[in-house]
Amino acid sequence: MRFTSPFMKLADFDFHLPEDRIALRPASPRDSARLLLVAPGAALRDVAVSDLPGQLRAGDVLVVNDTRVIPARLTGRRLRGESRIAVEATLHRQLAGHLWTAFMRPGKKLAVGDRIAFGERDDRACMLGALDATVRAKGEGGEVTLAFDLGGPDLTAAIAERGVMPLPPYIAAKRAQDDRDRADYQTVYADEDGSVAAPTAGLHFTSQLLARLEAMGVAVERVTLHVGAGTFLPVKTEDLAQHRMHAEWGEVDAATAQRLNAARAAGGRLVCVGTTSLRLLESAADADGQIQAFSAETAIFITPGYRFRAVDGLMTNFHLPKSTLFMLVCAFAGQAAMHAAYAHAIATGYRFYSYGDASLLWRAA
Repeated sequence: MRFTSPFMKLADFDFHLPEDRIALRPASPRDSARLLLVAPGAALRDVAVSDLPGQLRAGDVLVVNDTRVIPARLTGRRLRGESRIAVEATLHRQLAGHLWTAFMRPGKKLAVGDRIAFGERDDRACMLGALDATVRAKGEGGEVTLAFDLGGPDLTAAIAERGVMPLPPYIAAKRAQDDRDRADYQTVYADEDGSVAAPTAGLHFTSQLLARLEAMGVAVERVTLHVGAGTFLPVKTEDLAQHRMHAEWGEVDAATAQRLNAARAAGGRLVCVGTTSLRLLESAADADGQIQAFSAETAIFITPGYRFRAVDGLMTNFHLPKSTLFMLVCAFAGQAAMHAAYAHAIATGYRFYSYGDASLLWRAA
């Protein structure tokens, strides 16, 4: 689905972000992160994530994405005759039990039929370690289809053993991943394996904060959208009408959809935790704003001019300049309002990106 104005240009979503605003570690405890409140017609307010209960009311619903990040970054060697070159794969999307699409570096040096050996071949205590694959197909921009020798639970276990957490490039370029990231880069309610990037707004929640919200009458509903590596890809075209989003699989079951519709009909507000939850609900909503059961891929691309159907509030982190996620928040809360909010955040020391601080946005229209 595309909702891009033909007049939108990439430069409309640019801003200057100092390098020292990029968070390399999360706040501790998680809910001590800062929270910027952005509401139509109101002044910007600085609070903490732990203050979120004071911004909601009984009957509201927090919609969280319960996807679980897999250790999807794999290193290995391309095997072609006597030739060996080092390669890195970031798994993107599972097509079948043994088939994955992946972004490969160096992608140009791979050919259909090449064998890839992931992990150290002389460090295998059992067949579980034999995480090998064949290049089945090549796409644009370094994306390939890998056919693994293993499948099902064996493949899942081998990826967990050999892979590392796929930290975003803007963190991975500045420091090495470590054991802390296995916990830090996962929400406390993660349940469904399948993402190769975290739904990062959810990283701010603790079990205690969720309990406080539920005790005051705020419901917490779970949906699933498996975040793909395409979330990190830059927009390469100045004319946004030419940009294509990577598809991601999501699910809203019928019972959850019914509860969300009932809550909204009773006057409750649907507040999405993260742009992933928002994109999924908007994909599942019909023209009248009723959320339907949904189990499919979505490639929805939201920019200013889009009419939101189902979502009233959005809690989200601070995003990259010229990114599709910054375009989405501009569509939701207003382009001028978000440029002003980001200028305030930069001036007052908010931390940006996946491990950074958060904002709570109320829909502009």
